[in-house]
Amino acid sequence: MNIVIASDRRGQAVKDQITMLLRARGCRIQDVSPDMPGTNEYPELSYRAAKIVSEGRAECAILISGTGLGMSIVANKIVGIRAAVCCDSLTAQISRSHLDTNVLCLAVDLVGIEAVHDIVRSWLTTAFEDGGRHARRVNKIRWIEQGRDPELAPETPQAPADDAERERRALLAQALLMS
Repeated sequence: MNIVIASDRRGQAVKDQITMLLRARGCRIQDVSPDMPGTNEYPELSYRAAKIVSEGRAECAILISGTGLGMSIVANKIVGIRAAVCCDSLTAQISRSHLDTNVLCLAVDLVGIEAVHDIVRSWLTTAFEDGGRHARRVNKIRWIEQGRDPELAPETPQAPADDAERERRALLAQALLMS
């Protein structure tokens, strides 16, 4: 799985830990945070990471800051991005299974490192529930992104994720659960 990652100065240590954990599990990590301290403002970092995901050059992104709020606001401005701040495993699971989020925002000032690991693991290993009301609602979000009225969206949403994506998530889940 190809994951883009970014953090502001407050999330640097956590970003480094997550990067090591995911690389050890076979993930390709693209870090868009600058090497020089003080030059990593969340608007630029969030934009850069979200664009990579929206252009299909990574499957998802993990953005890390003090609260995650600013990063999620910026990321959600990019067409095709559904970013969520998750502060526990349950919200991480729901954000994936119900909302098909593709950007996870972490609030390092609000949760400890063990919780962060659980959140990342839950988020990366949870699949989107491809049918029914959740797919219909995500389709309405796509319509809103296009400047269209969600009430006019068709009842039949876009096709579900392909089998290759499901298999990648299953393999990642297996690797992460073994940690």
